[in-house]
Amino acid sequence: MTSRNPALRVLAIALLGIVALVEVFPYFWIATTSLKDLAGVLQFPPSLLPLPPHWENYVQAWQSGPFPRYLLNNVITTFGILILQLFLGCLAAYAFSKLEFPGRDLCFFLVVACLMVPPQIRFIPIYIMLAKVGLLNTYAAIILPYATSALGTFLIREAFNGISDDILDAARIDGANVLQIIFRILVPIAKPTIIAFSLFSVVYHWNDYFWPLVMTTDEAVRTLPLGVALLREEGTGSRWHIIMAGNMFVVVPMILTFLAAQRHIIRAFTFTSPK
Repeated sequence: MTSRNPALRVLAIALLGIVALVEVFPYFWIATTSLKDLAGVLQFPPSLLPLPPHWENYVQAWQSGPFPRYLLNNVITTFGILILQLFLGCLAAYAFSKLEFPGRDLCFFLVVACLMVPPQIRFIPIYIMLAKVGLLNTYAAIILPYATSALGTFLIREAFNGISDDILDAARIDGANVLQIIFRILVPIAKPTIIAFSLFSVVYHWNDYFWPLVMTTDEAVRTLPLGVALLREEGTGSRWHIIMAGNMFVVVPMILTFLAAQRHIIRAFTFTSPK
């Protein structure tokens, strides 16, 4: 309809532009604030552009704490979680999609039901268990509770469901074992879905503040979001220009990751496998 009616087409484009502006403006504000001095941040009415830009804010934020360590911790925990989620998720998805066993549908229902339970509800029993085995203030305390993903299992299982069993039968005739079938046949075919889920997982755990805050008190294993929170000076007011510079350390890697993976996200939602 919009393609035949110019007025509706213009209206649709205008509405999409407004939505895009609302979504993008907070990131623009973070970037510009990170380049102002404190007087520019507190100026009223506020200015949109930092004139002149204060690039030294990034140096000051970087030197305000062990940010190289925070960055390394973020990389280790985020991609440690992702690797475990993909490996275990592919195995579970194969079982729920291609194997027949009693209670399969019930088990899958229970997995999907886990999507309804927020992590804040289960953090107390998990905290107690990890404390009893001495894993607090370790990478394991951040990684292991998220080693499996109900969302990842669901998405990968749906992708595997669209792949013909004839392909798997041909692989078995050629002598392929279960792991070869999963990781050399199913996973490459379902690559768009797996990459899209990987992006969601990386963004969520890269930006996660709550779980590392609960599970760690040692700077040796703290992550970037916690490091940025520590930029706030107690008793002297907030150095918003320095805090926003620290936020850019968290935001920029995710923006670059999204730009690199966006075409795979589109393919994931239009994924059709060979029959």
